[in-house]
Amino acid sequence: MAWDKRTFRELATDREIDVVVPAPDRAAIRTTVWPVAVDGEVYVRSWKGEAGRWYRRARRTGAGAVVTGTRRHEVRFVPVAGADLDAAIDREYLRKYRRSSYAAAMTRPPAAGTTLRLDPAE
Repeated sequence: MAWDKRTFRELATDREIDVVVPAPDRAAIRTTVWPVAVDGEVYVRSWKGEAGRWYRRARRTGAGAVVTGTRRHEVRFVPVAGADLDAAIDREYLRKYRRSSYAAAMTRPPAAGTTLRLDPAE
C-alpha cells in the first residue's frame, strides 16, 4: 500500500514530524523525528540509535502513527538496510537538513543503523 500524494508530499517535505508508538498497558511515546524521502518511500532514524525508546518500541510493535501538522496517519514501521539504500538516505539527510549541525549525526552511528520505512497501515 502506498501513501496518497498529499500525505507523501507532507511527509517528504516536512522538516519534523512526530512518531507515536503505543504499547499495551503503557502510555504512548511521542517523539519528534526527521523524515526523508528516497525513491517514493519515507524513512526515519533514531538520533539516539538503539537507545531511543520510541525506536525500540517501534521495532518491537511494528505499528504506530505519525503526526504531520494536525493530521495523524497510522503507520507500520518496517526495518530496512542495504548499502545502496543507506547511502541514498544519508545523502537525503545531508541535503534536506544541511543547515543543521545535527545533519551529519543522522548519517553515522548510532543513528545510521536505525533506519525504518514508514508504510501506511492497511
